[in-house]
Amino acid sequence: MASSTKNRQPKKNVVAQARGKNAPRAASNGARNRALWETIKSIGGAIIIYLVIRTLLVEAYRIPSGSMIPTLLVGDWLFVNKLVYGPTVPFTNTHLPGYSDPKRNDVVVFVSPPQIDQPEDPQPTLVKRLVGMPGDTLYMRGGLLYVNGLPQRQGFASTTNHVDPSEANSTSDLFVWQHRIEVKSSRFGSPPEIPTHDNWGPLLIPGGHYFMMGDNRYCSKDSRYWGVVPRDNVRGQPLIVYYSYRPSPSDGDSPVCNPDTSDRPLPFVTDIRWGRIGDRVR
Repeated sequence: MASSTKNRQPKKNVVAQARGKNAPRAASNGARNRALWETIKSIGGAIIIYLVIRTLLVEAYRIPSGSMIPTLLVGDWLFVNKLVYGPTVPFTNTHLPGYSDPKRNDVVVFVSPPQIDQPEDPQPTLVKRLVGMPGDTLYMRGGLLYVNGLPQRQGFASTTNHVDPSEANSTSDLFVWQHRIEVKSSRFGSPPEIPTHDNWGPLLIPGGHYFMMGDNRYCSKDSRYWGVVPRDNVRGQPLIVYYSYRPSPSDGDSPVCNPDTSDRPLPFVTDIRWGRIGDRVR
């Protein structure tokens, strides 16, 4: 009896052995899963930080036209301060509080009022100079802008030889909107029956709206054409030029509105405007 007990072999635990053989593999898979999850969290965190910065603080913007020469040139890349006037909550037109309000002569980034002549992009994001505040009376005579009866600085193109004389008296169906806010009788005189590029107004800027114009007046499609800009459309203020290059002639405006072009290959590498990098926008 004792001999039988002594010779009896213990039963093998097949389940335990199977688990033992697979344990290293399971541990390896777990480590890989944890590493993958950490990578996903890192990438997700970086994306969230980028979106927060871009939405609420600073965004990059490229100048595609010569409407703001000489302040901004075609080929300038800007950092835009979105916090200054109050950032916009994504997917809404609601603004968080800013630390300043738009002021006359600020260079401002904003969403354009609807432009009926370009249905492919009716509300582009633009950059212009704020020349008219709520309650201001604006008009232009002979290409000179007046704000509340005081003459303002001439536009860039009016001091150059690039202006086509016929442009001064040109008109557009887009000017019709001006009749809605014209001042028919005032000390500033009566508005012209048909507004032209260089002769329009007086216009009384309504509350909560701004009148925007480009510094390069003869190459700027601005509030004269598509109207005053609501406060809710304001997006920020340019800070500095962080990169700039001379574009090829095929990029952007015609030579009249963009005279500073490059004939070099790959101009974004070979024709950089080093002297503009770091310039503050004023």
